[in-house]
Amino acid sequence: MAERPREIRGLNGLRALAIVAVLVFHLRPASLTGGFLGVDVFFVVSGFLITTLLLREFTRNRRLNLPAFWTRRARRLLPALALTVVVSVSAGLLIGDDLLVGIGRQSLGALTFSSNWLEIAAGSSYFANTSPQLFANFWSLAVEEQFYLFWPILFALALALLRTWRRRIAVAAGFALVSAVAMAVLVRPGQDATRVYYGTDTHAFGLLLGVALAFAWATTSFLDSERWRRFAPVTGTAAIAGLLLLMVVLDENRIATFRGGLFAGSLLTAVLIGSLLPGSSPLLRVFEARPVVWLGERSYGIYLWHWPLILIVTAIMPPAAVDAPGHWVNRALALGLTLAVAAASYRHLEMHVRRDGFRACLREVRAAVTGPVLVPKLATVVVGVLGLMTVTGIATAPEKSAAQEAIEAGQVLIDAQSGAGAVEAAATAAAEPAGGEAAAGSDDGAVGREFRAEPVTLDLTMPSGEEITAFGDSLIVTSADALEYRFPGIHLDALSNNQWKHAEGVVGAALEYGSVRRAVIIDYGTNAGVADPAVVRRVLDMLGPTRLVVVVNLYGHSTFIESSNQVLADVVAEFPNATIADWNTAISADPSLLQSDRIHPDIEGAMLFADTVKAAFERLVAGSA
Repeated sequence: MAERPREIRGLNGLRALAIVAVLVFHLRPASLTGGFLGVDVFFVVSGFLITTLLLREFTRNRRLNLPAFWTRRARRLLPALALTVVVSVSAGLLIGDDLLVGIGRQSLGALTFSSNWLEIAAGSSYFANTSPQLFANFWSLAVEEQFYLFWPILFALALALLRTWRRRIAVAAGFALVSAVAMAVLVRPGQDATRVYYGTDTHAFGLLLGVALAFAWATTSFLDSERWRRFAPVTGTAAIAGLLLLMVVLDENRIATFRGGLFAGSLLTAVLIGSLLPGSSPLLRVFEARPVVWLGERSYGIYLWHWPLILIVTAIMPPAAVDAPGHWVNRALALGLTLAVAAASYRHLEMHVRRDGFRACLREVRAAVTGPVLVPKLATVVVGVLGLMTVTGIATAPEKSAAQEAIEAGQVLIDAQSGAGAVEAAATAAAEPAGGEAAAGSDDGAVGREFRAEPVTLDLTMPSGEEITAFGDSLIVTSADALEYRFPGIHLDALSNNQWKHAEGVVGAALEYGSVRRAVIIDYGTNAGVADPAVVRRVLDMLGPTRLVVVVNLYGHSTFIESSNQVLADVVAEFPNATIADWNTAISADPSLLQSDRIHPDIEGAMLFADTVKAAFERLVAGSA
């Protein structure tokens, strides 16, 4: 291995960049839609640093002490992780608000380094949830911890089986490419990408690119050339510019994010690290500034605490609409608490255990508790209470969130309505004489459908419930009772998780069977926004100019809300028989009417939803849409 300086300069600056990107993304996704790339920066840094440390140990001792390596990793990771779990679960027990839904699985995943695979097996979604997941961010820690666990063994095999550095670099880079290709192949446009995003197999490329870079730095390579030293400042500046550009333009709804976007971000991070290695880049002045280093050193604790604290603060504080003053107060409070708690954890827990080890720290705790000072005794009682609260919280956690229960109840109502319609249609068919319209309809396999004549002119009278068909997703499902109350006899054709990409098929099938009434409500996009304006335009064209159409816009914290609502407004404006039901503005005025997921309405919120739709119909028939 080539002689290298012991200190690798700039890595804390990279960690700071990564954690700032993640914080911005989670505090306000629309401000940095690709801020999740910060996780990939962490992956590349970890792959490079851990492999470099292993190489140094092997070069110095000609062997690896794996138990000592894993013990050092446990000292670094476990104390802060355990504290986060215990405090967060205890807070969730006190607060309620669906914070503990699935907490047993989440806690098990956190403490066994398997969060990503347990959430995949449970069908959880990183991109669309009906309950606030306290430890949703722990998936990436699980990927890194699995790397720490298995990579030293594979590292030893790589050194034994691959005799040249060129081969070692090629194999690491090759497996990184395989991982990226697997992500690209397995992801499906329009479908939830959690499997490929969480999967260690499909998201290991950042770690492996870091490994390849460490192998390249371990031997005499291009990184030692005078040309690289000369161009490294330019290359580093270009790499960080490209990385920031990706953070701005990518988002979780772009298929390009998973088909090359995340890999490109990881590759740029590797180039950036390589550009810092000569130690002469102007970027080092920024990356080694004291505030930046402070953030980088505490980035692990900040990452652990930020998401649980965002959810806890949101649950405690009065509900606030996105970007309202109260929303910014909540976010500022969560950020301040995150920095304070992470700093305290770093100083009083993490560094203490890293320096002295578990046994020495336990001896100190035992001596303090048995000593004459009262504070350690009180601290022990607090820790014991938190432990009991954690066990109680896990044991008594609800199985489903209120939003999920509302969705399921609404779906039962919609399914029952469809079933009743089928019975009624079958009875009507049986009463018709042979060869009649009902019999003809049943010959087409359409028993159970409502057959209605196509409107021939636009009727500008307020429609009754028996004249309205509602198509949509979980917003329609959770508002089913309210819509039925406000529009008695309304026909609901909705399914949770349906998106605009499904609208053409659903509406087209209903039109084919003649079951679409003269007034229509359309509400899609809750989970994925509006990816293609042409789809909205085609659906409205299919419904024709003689139906009254109300399209409901979107509310939420997702990156696509603002752009999707603009698309809906622009397309609907092209159709004189259509208008927007401004759900975004209506619920922003009183977000306390939302469930704990801050997306789906509660009972009162559902009534507001129905009233918002009714007001849109009233504007439309009055000619003021």
